[in-house]
Amino acid sequence: MKKLQVGLLFGGCSGEHEVSIKSAIAIADALTKSENSSKYQLIPFYVQKDGIWQVGEIAQALLTSIEVSHLKSSSDDRSDNSASISGFSYLKQVIENPKYSEIDVWFPIIHGPNGEDGSLQGLLQLIGVPFVGSGVLGSALGMDKIAMKMVFDRVELPQVRYMGVKRSQIWSDPCVFSKLIDGVEANIGYPCFVKPANLGSSVGIAKVRTPKELETALDNAATLDRRIVIEAGVVARELECAVLGNDYPKASVVGEITYESDFYDYETKYSEGRSKCLIPAPIPDAVAAKIKDMSLEAFAAVDAAGLARVDFFYVEKTGEIFINEINTLPGFTATSMYAQLWKATGISFPELVDKLIELALERHQKPN
Repeated sequence: MKKLQVGLLFGGCSGEHEVSIKSAIAIADALTKSENSSKYQLIPFYVQKDGIWQVGEIAQALLTSIEVSHLKSSSDDRSDNSASISGFSYLKQVIENPKYSEIDVWFPIIHGPNGEDGSLQGLLQLIGVPFVGSGVLGSALGMDKIAMKMVFDRVELPQVRYMGVKRSQIWSDPCVFSKLIDGVEANIGYPCFVKPANLGSSVGIAKVRTPKELETALDNAATLDRRIVIEAGVVARELECAVLGNDYPKASVVGEITYESDFYDYETKYSEGRSKCLIPAPIPDAVAAKIKDMSLEAFAAVDAAGLARVDFFYVEKTGEIFINEINTLPGFTATSMYAQLWKATGISFPELVDKLIELALERHQKPN
């Protein structure tokens, strides 16, 4: 039986470049395990931080943890084993070059802007080959926190108080900025969180308690994104649920993130020993069932596909559950929360990778 050619696309230009490489290494390893090795042939594609695409020796080296500094990476100095091309030129080559057009299914695992925000998904959709994960709409809504929250409002999923602001409001004259600060204090209050609307992995998030801290956080966020979201802070437990499927998705067991830092920031998230995952979460069955139902509602609301992780705040004192966000392309190593949730539900990491590829092929066969 001919093996399916899987194009593993990783790296990217965002601040989550290294996270993407770790995800790709785990996926590549899973494709060599158990029955996957007889079903799939991996073809890695690495996108450098400068946007140049690499296929061949350099891309393969990164998946085997080989030092790549000695390998050729210039588009003017390439060999038969390593092609270096821009994304637009790559699309042209996919159309014209039989070698690239042999790919049966894409597995994009580029996190952050231009990777999970619909941009890359649009490119793959134009190519006309199946790909793992959400399409343009689901990816875009899952990335932009303001648009996401508006959709959640529409389907009446409970959220903490929030407001969206634009860079132009922050970098305006003192009168406009002063009114913005007053509006945040009146409608959101302290403590609150300031977040760039289109960055993942807690990049650029700040917890603020005073007007001065709010001014600084807004100015910093505006350097990272044109759209910023401000959320009310709550004293709550942080729970997460994984979703897998297309038209008939299923939810995993519920997990909990615990940490000793002030909030779940980038350093806490990616520093070993700074946080812990409790799976399953020690919560009442009714709360777990509610979170599973809300996860599936959120998945459908943004038109997600394949995979997603949905995050929640559980205010134990009042019993309130607030949806925080949906991540349509979560970190994807064997030890990532998404994979761990499915492992606890009964699906191993190699089985999970296999299932996602099957879901990509299934979705491609159906009309939009």
